[in-house]
Amino acid sequence: MRSDPAEFDLVAPANLQAAVSLLASGPDRWLPIAGGTDLMVQFAAGTLRARKLVSISRLPELRRIEMFAEEIQIGAGCTYTDLRKHESVQREFPMLAKAASWTGGVSNQNRGTLGGNIVNASPAADSLPALLAYDAELILVSVRGERRVPYSTFHTGYKKMTLKPDELIRAVCLPRRFGGYISHMRKVGTRNAQAVSKVCIAALARVEDGKVYDARIALGSVAPTPIRLMETERMLDRKRLDPSLVLLASRTAAAEVQPIDDIRSTARYRSAIVSNLVAEFLGKLGGTQRARSTVLLRWNSSPADDAENEILPCCGSRAWARGMAARRPFQDEASVLAASDETWRNLSEPDWMEAFASHPRIGESRAPESATARSAAWSSQEQRDADAADDNVRTAMQEANRDYERRFGRIFIVCASGKSGSEILQILRHRLQNDDRTEMREAAEQQRQISQIRLGKWLQG
Repeated sequence: MRSDPAEFDLVAPANLQAAVSLLASGPDRWLPIAGGTDLMVQFAAGTLRARKLVSISRLPELRRIEMFAEEIQIGAGCTYTDLRKHESVQREFPMLAKAASWTGGVSNQNRGTLGGNIVNASPAADSLPALLAYDAELILVSVRGERRVPYSTFHTGYKKMTLKPDELIRAVCLPRRFGGYISHMRKVGTRNAQAVSKVCIAALARVEDGKVYDARIALGSVAPTPIRLMETERMLDRKRLDPSLVLLASRTAAAEVQPIDDIRSTARYRSAIVSNLVAEFLGKLGGTQRARSTVLLRWNSSPADDAENEILPCCGSRAWARGMAARRPFQDEASVLAASDETWRNLSEPDWMEAFASHPRIGESRAPESATARSAAWSSQEQRDADAADDNVRTAMQEANRDYERRFGRIFIVCASGKSGSEILQILRHRLQNDDRTEMREAAEQQRQISQIRLGKWLQG
């Protein structure tokens, strides 16, 4: 039976401090509500017990995604759409971005929040295995201040957690140290989206010289809470990838979980799926490593001029390409990406300008004559979402591009991957307010991000 709205109180505090103060005044009476994608189901069914609700959906303190040198902090009120479209989340934490794309339909992704997914505490939640694999930490806030806890200790049992009644999750913190890792995310269910998973895996590891390092394998829907396969991870560490290791790891993983029978699947089926998913992950490690090793092995031994020309489309600066070729040989992707950043930072502004000039204007498909065919193709891919903008946005972008070029004397540079035309237009207008030095540094940072993405594509062959 549907609930009667007249029986409920809803308060929308203006800021985070007001929200936690209200929770402190009656922690057993007030229930926070953000996107409402779970609570409104209970409301519609007449099973929502709480009668006093605190809306936290529009608190600006919970909607930020902030980048720091050592970590990214994702506000608990960020939606799945925010995560799915954020360039740094896509690039550095692809498993979380993929999980966001699986969570319900577009309408749910526009409203559902990462913090809500965590406190709903479902062992089948799509985003939680990724948080485990990435060593997430949670910032919890109350009137007493903030405390920081590892996500791995947050859920203590089915629908149980260490969150106190007067606390909110303010942010989810992810360490920025997984750039050289190979990741694997897979959901087994009736469908990829709009269906609860039978088993979900989020796994990543480094592979060097054919050996596995720092494997992290997290699973959902196989225990009362999402879990890490710690025994399997220890067994894999520093071992050489071969068929016998894959077989041993898949058997160890199946023995490490304790799934149950329920309406979606059976324990026996889930154990078999876990075994197969771990084998699939290790197969990807071996295949990706071979592909990257092939590219690097060939490039490391190429003549200097050939090596310079091959890597040039990843950046567009001849000095950068020459510097990268001179630093060979590289052992793995992580060392390539680190060398790229260092080489880029040490270039002069004219070298940066050369890289900027290799890109087409945002919203225009025609690449400059100086661009290579591969660079032009990558630009087209990167601007795909921007090119789909409606006529009004495209016209406004053309005008803003002209304003930018008159203001700074160069083309506007932004890492466009995953950004819509409207989002890019907003960024462009904001950056028109920068002074010359600030804007040069911002453009250089955007180019650095573009180069990182392109290097990953190049290494994939």
